Amino acid sequence: MHMPHMCIMVIIMLLLQSSFVMVCSLSRRTGGGFCRWVHVSTIRGICQSLFFIFFHRDAKFFLRRWESKHAKEDGFPEFSLNDKRFSLSDVHTFFTDSFADLMQNFGWSPGDLTLNIILPVGISFYTFQTLSYTIDIYRGTLKPTNNIISFFTYIAFFAQLVAGPIERAANLLPQIESKRVFKRKQFNDGIVQITIGLFRKIVIADTLGKYVDVVYQNLEIYDSSTIIVATIFYAFQIYYDFAGYSDIAIGSAKLLGFNFIQNFNLPYFSVSLTEFWRKWHISLSFWLRDYLYISLGGNRRGIRITYRNLMLTMLLGGLWHGSSWNFVIWGGIHGVVLSIEKFLNSKNYFNILRERRILGWFFTFSVVLISWVFFRAENFATALVAIKKVFTGPYGLPFVGNISIFINGILVLAIGIIFDFYLYRKKLDLEEFGSRYTTPGIILILSIIVLMLSLFYSASNNFIYFQF
Repeated sequence: MHMPHMCIMVIIMLLLQSSFVMVCSLSRRTGGGFCRWVHVSTIRGICQSLFFIFFHRDAKFFLRRWESKHAKEDGFPEFSLNDKRFSLSDVHTFFTDSFADLMQNFGWSPGDLTLNIILPVGISFYTFQTLSYTIDIYRGTLKPTNNIISFFTYIAFFAQLVAGPIERAANLLPQIESKRVFKRKQFNDGIVQITIGLFRKIVIADTLGKYVDVVYQNLEIYDSSTIIVATIFYAFQIYYDFAGYSDIAIGSAKLLGFNFIQNFNLPYFSVSLTEFWRKWHISLSFWLRDYLYISLGGNRRGIRITYRNLMLTMLLGGLWHGSSWNFVIWGGIHGVVLSIEKFLNSKNYFNILRERRILGWFFTFSVVLISWVFFRAENFATALVAIKKVFTGPYGLPFVGNISIFINGILVLAIGIIFDFYLYRKKLDLEEFGSRYTTPGIILILSIIVLMLSLFYSASNNFIYFQF
């Protein structure tokens, strides 16, 4: 690379290192407002992506030369240059905790303000977006954009910046760079999806979360039935919480003339774990498939390597959520069951679950519930206590606690499941639900949802996936 090019890159790096954005939010714990300083983006990731924008020819030559040298010893050439940024996302919790412990040795206890300067909000999501951009360019499936505004819009598009969906440049960049016109169908779809997303989050997820929080804060004192009920509630809480956020993000993008990819497609109606991962957090599961599983070799190098690749993909998918043994085990459970399903499918033993859909659904939902225990529990020891109680008892009537919260939770959950079942039976996508109705019909739907929001709303919590 020529010296002027290098100077430009140094200047860009210095500018990026000084770029911050202040996000002000309310803190319920302190009872007041506080300001949180965060980086706009991952410095290494953005610099690497800028490198591809302006110097993609030199970069591509450098990548191929460097990776051809290390491919044999690494075995995963397409990830050899990007894994540092990937690992930064994986170990963010460990890094900040270690930093806090180190500073305490010098008499300083850094708080959230300082730790959020070190690692920005939403790092996992836009790290994956910049990774997919650079990998697609390296593979030759995507041409780099020469418009820096388009690139930064793709990386920092407000609707999905913090918690996805993880958009691909091949889908979003052409929309950014093309002229957009108002479309009544797109507007109707967007406004209805936003409102349904608010209902899923505020009414269903937050109502269920009140009961879940009470039980999971003291798992040791509750019996098996209570833990099972709380885990079922949590399974739907995290689904409606994250799907609700995705609905709001996708709907907001539609109002601006953009079409995001679908992120959830009724995953709890799946009759196998393989089908579940085709419908749960679709943007993440397809990202892991395309950029990790396939890069490891996929199913092209024999059955044993295929099982290894599945396990590694799911374990790293667990680590993506945080550096905790709970997340590793959560990913490991899914990896083991996915491998078993693939083995049974290869021997045609899996047909019994396909033919008896109720049996397949029960098996899949049970595996998902067990894995959610590790995902929700505060630590590994607590998760083990919960799992032991679930399988050994004693069983009895579940703890109810606040009768109003418990009944409201069952009621709103029933409403959510009935609506999802309607979509499932009619084979409808929520992304196109609004355009099925005329303007009076949409007004009626919105009025009903707003009424229910006013009836059930008490206090809203942060989206669960904001922590990732």
